[in-house]
Amino acid sequence: MSTSQSKKHIEECVRDSLETYFKDLRGIEPAAMYEMILRVVEKPLLDVVMKHADQNQSRAADWLGINRNTLRRKLVEHKLVK
Repeated sequence: MSTSQSKKHIEECVRDSLETYFKDLRGIEPAAMYEMILRVVEKPLLDVVMKHADQNQSRAADWLGINRNTLRRKLVEHKLVK
Protein backbone atom coordinates (compact mmCIF):
# COMPACT_ATOMS: atom_id res chain seq x y z
CA MET A 1 0.00 0.00 0.00
CA SER A 2 1.41 3.38 -0.99
CA THR A 3 1.61 6.38 1.33
CA SER A 4 -1.30 8.08 -0.46
CA GLN A 5 -3.37 4.89 -0.19
CA SER A 6 -2.56 4.67 3.53
CA LYS A 7 -3.62 8.29 4.06
CA LYS A 8 -6.86 7.64 2.17
CA HIS A 9 -7.49 4.52 4.28
CA ILE A 10 -7.01 6.48 7.52
CA GLU A 11 -9.33 9.19 6.23
CA GLU A 12 -11.97 6.57 5.36
CA CYS A 13 -11.66 5.00 8.83
CA VAL A 14 -12.19 8.39 10.46
CA ARG A 15 -15.13 9.16 8.19
CA ASP A 16 -16.75 5.77 8.94
CA SER A 17 -16.22 6.23 12.68
CA LEU A 18 -17.81 9.68 12.57
CA GLU A 19 -20.80 8.35 10.64
CA THR A 20 -21.21 5.64 13.28
CA TYR A 21 -20.91 8.27 16.03
CA PHE A 22 -23.76 10.30 14.50
CA LYS A 23 -25.85 7.17 13.99
CA ASP A 24 -25.34 6.21 17.64
CA LEU A 25 -26.51 9.67 18.76
CA ARG A 26 -29.97 8.83 17.38
CA GLY A 27 -30.85 12.46 16.70
CA ILE A 28 -29.26 13.97 19.79
CA GLU A 29 -27.17 16.97 18.83
CA PRO A 30 -23.47 16.60 19.63
CA ALA A 31 -21.48 19.17 21.57
CA ALA A 32 -17.77 20.06 21.62
CA MET A 33 -17.00 17.51 18.92
CA TYR A 34 -13.77 19.13 17.82
CA GLU A 35 -12.11 18.78 21.22
CA MET A 36 -13.54 15.27 21.69
CA ILE A 37 -12.15 14.10 18.35
CA LEU A 38 -8.73 15.60 19.06
CA ARG A 39 -8.62 13.84 22.45
CA VAL A 40 -9.62 10.42 21.13
CA VAL A 41 -7.28 10.57 18.13
CA GLU A 42 -4.24 12.13 19.80
CA LYS A 43 -3.59 9.44 22.41
CA PRO A 44 -3.43 6.44 20.03
CA LEU A 45 -1.47 8.56 17.54
CA LEU A 46 1.17 9.36 20.16
CA ASP A 47 1.20 5.81 21.49
CA VAL A 48 1.75 4.19 18.08
CA VAL A 49 4.31 6.76 16.93
CA MET A 50 6.31 6.35 20.14
CA LYS A 51 6.25 2.57 19.71
CA HIS A 52 7.54 2.80 16.13
CA ALA A 53 10.14 5.38 17.17
CA ASP A 54 11.41 2.95 19.85
CA GLN A 55 10.32 5.44 22.55
CA ASN A 56 12.74 8.03 21.15
CA GLN A 57 10.95 11.33 21.79
CA SER A 58 13.18 13.37 19.47
CA ARG A 59 12.55 11.00 16.57
CA ALA A 60 8.82 10.83 17.31
CA ALA A 61 8.59 14.63 17.51
CA ASP A 62 10.33 14.89 14.12
CA TRP A 63 7.93 12.37 12.59
CA LEU A 64 4.94 14.23 14.02
CA GLY A 65 6.28 17.62 12.98
CA ILE A 66 6.05 19.02 16.49
CA ASN A 67 8.52 20.32 19.06
CA ARG A 68 9.98 17.69 21.41
CA ASN A 69 8.80 19.68 24.45
CA THR A 70 5.28 19.75 23.02
CA LEU A 71 5.43 15.99 22.50
CA ARG A 72 6.66 15.46 26.05
CA ARG A 73 3.80 17.59 27.44
CA LYS A 74 1.23 15.67 25.40
CA LEU A 75 2.69 12.31 26.48
CA VAL A 76 2.36 13.36 30.13
CA GLU A 77 -1.19 14.68 29.55
CA HIS A 78 -2.22 11.33 28.08
CA LYS A 79 -0.35 9.41 30.80
CA LEU A 80 1.89 7.73 28.23
CA VAL A 81 5.01 8.61 30.25
CA LYS A 82 5.68 9.52 33.85
